[in-house]
Amino acid sequence: MVNGAAANEGGRAASLEVMLAGIRLKNPVLVASGTFGYGREYAGWYDLNRLGGIMVKGTTLHPRQGNPSPRLVETPSGILNAVGLQNPGVDALIDGHLPFLRRFELAVIANIAGESVEEYAEVAAKLDREEGVSALEVNISCPNVRGGGLAFGTDPATAAEVIRAVKRHTRLPVIAKLSPNVTDIVAIARSVEEAGADAISLINTLVGMAIDIRARKPILGNIMGGLSGPAVRPVAVRMVWQVAQAVKVPVIGMGGIMTAEDALEFIMAGATAVAVGTANLVNPRAALEVIDGLGAFMNEQGIGDITELIGAALPEHIGRSWEGYDDY
Repeated sequence: MVNGAAANEGGRAASLEVMLAGIRLKNPVLVASGTFGYGREYAGWYDLNRLGGIMVKGTTLHPRQGNPSPRLVETPSGILNAVGLQNPGVDALIDGHLPFLRRFELAVIANIAGESVEEYAEVAAKLDREEGVSALEVNISCPNVRGGGLAFGTDPATAAEVIRAVKRHTRLPVIAKLSPNVTDIVAIARSVEEAGADAISLINTLVGMAIDIRARKPILGNIMGGLSGPAVRPVAVRMVWQVAQAVKVPVIGMGGIMTAEDALEFIMAGATAVAVGTANLVNPRAALEVIDGLGAFMNEQGIGDITELIGAALPEHIGRSWEGYDDY
């Protein structure tokens, strides 16, 4: 595969390109915030230009030390993390990491967070002035930060307030990253769309915890953390499928993607792009393998353009409504 294309059986190049909120991606595979750092750690494993884009580590107005350790614990088919958005702050991103990322021909999506609406807006304004930033992913969903994160992402009104504030302070496309820890994901999605979000990414992690039965206490220093990995994928696919039907803006699907087959579930559920997260921690080449696997699948199926697969499993394509199927 070269430049986001794979040759099909007839010798023609199968296109992996997608348009995401006005951004042309050479392929629909991104790497999720918090699992890929700023790209430096993975640049020795493969050419980062192969990626559709990088969602950099969550960035706040001021440096954050994060939560007390332990911060990670393995679970069946996943991990719990309670890092707590440790990061050097937006000025360090601008001065120390953006110059490195500008070397590559790929989308650079800055994930931003804050403990107040004003902080989100200020971070957005700072990044709006910087060359090489393609979009802002607004983290209103992190379950590990007291005083922000989850409180914004679980209420439609406050979620919309954050998005409106960010939109007022940037010309960049704004992506709302949603929490799965809500009763009605569609209501949250519609609220951020109405507030001006140019795209929606979901899901962030599910809240969970683990207990050391011999020490008789929670393992994580923060007690609770975010569950990610293959264990959450069915939940994530379901939410992407629901949201893709409810909004007009593009959706980025994430949650437990390990293989191209996993990514295809999200794409067929309505995702325009996907993000590989926890898989990067166990296989540094995971995202590259997903890209190659998408090309191989398209060759096998005789598909010329990846966009033919977006939403293939939505009701309008399978000839049946999902209404009446809530009682599982």
